[in-house]
Amino acid sequence: MEKRKTNTVVSARKDSFETLLIHNGSETDPATGALGTPVIQTSTFDQGDLSEEKEFDYARSGNPTRKALEEAAAILEGGEKAYAFGSGIAAVSSCLGIFSSGDHVVAAEDIYGGSRRILNTFYKRWGMELSAVDTTDIENIKRALKPNTKALFLETPSNPLLKITDLKACLELAADAGITSIVDNTFMTPYLQRPLELGADIVVHSATKFLGGHSDVISGLAVTRTAELGERVYAVQNGFGAVPGPWDCWLVLRGIKTLKVRLDAQQASAIKIARYLSAHKNVEAVYYPGLDQHPGKTIHDAQSSGPGAVLSFKTKNAERALRFLGKTRLAASAVSLGGVETIASYPVRMSHASVPLEERLRLGITDSLIRISVGLEAVDDLIEDFNQALE
Repeated sequence: MEKRKTNTVVSARKDSFETLLIHNGSETDPATGALGTPVIQTSTFDQGDLSEEKEFDYARSGNPTRKALEEAAAILEGGEKAYAFGSGIAAVSSCLGIFSSGDHVVAAEDIYGGSRRILNTFYKRWGMELSAVDTTDIENIKRALKPNTKALFLETPSNPLLKITDLKACLELAADAGITSIVDNTFMTPYLQRPLELGADIVVHSATKFLGGHSDVISGLAVTRTAELGERVYAVQNGFGAVPGPWDCWLVLRGIKTLKVRLDAQQASAIKIARYLSAHKNVEAVYYPGLDQHPGKTIHDAQSSGPGAVLSFKTKNAERALRFLGKTRLAASAVSLGGVETIASYPVRMSHASVPLEERLRLGITDSLIRISVGLEAVDDLIEDFNQALE
């Protein structure tokens, strides 16, 4: 029968954020008293008396473990509804799926490469238009608006150059124009940045990253400011079926509990590493909103409570960048970010490999650029390791 399932925040919570990470409605199993959400590993549910509507019938449409994750996400982001997906790009794609052929989307030009790819390929084939602009200047957004503009897609700090967009100003512009605003909050998480409170309509996450936090799960989340918008996202979630399994949901729930302590430590290390790299003779530039010289620092500080744990830097040339990636001992050379281990990625061959060369160069995503997701290793060990790799 696949009835639509309700998924609303359990109650208004007044606790501090770090308490909500632990106590968000899923901390105790009401059936057994277990201190943890049970993994309900099933594809279907007994309907019993068909004259009574049951909350769950088929696991694509809803699952108790998934519901616990979704309700926790809604509480942490301060939204009305939340929905979990099989990956971060599934969350992005499903939110874009609420729009129609002929609709126009204005997006930040340096959003995650996968988000840009899905707009330029799948949705373009279905007649959706895209204008990719530098959203650090709101005038670019104003110039890009058309009568058929239906969505504004933002990501700040951007990936991979950590550019900062003034969320409040841009979201006010979208609201005045009657445009649905979507913000990718993967880098900051709801701990450091809360776009819904600044006026966003939808917040998306690759929960694979900091929310899961252990590089052992693929998952995505979308949180909506209103219940009505949540209904539209749910229709796509249920229709496309790009949902996570209950075990994946449980892993993200587990990761969320330690989000604050992990990010506090990772961020403190990132600040030290960014300062070290800024002074290194073989580093040409460092991109990190925790540095005083970062061009978006003032705006970022006003809309976020910390610079985060991701930074990028450019070496003097591509040869040196590749040598660094090959010689570093403590940083895995890999895609993704947000895990307990430090990860060094090479955007031109990884996250942004699908972006055409000319466009990458225009954006500043060169073959000497390295993105670092700082982990939980001792920061002095990381700096020593980076030093030998750079030398």
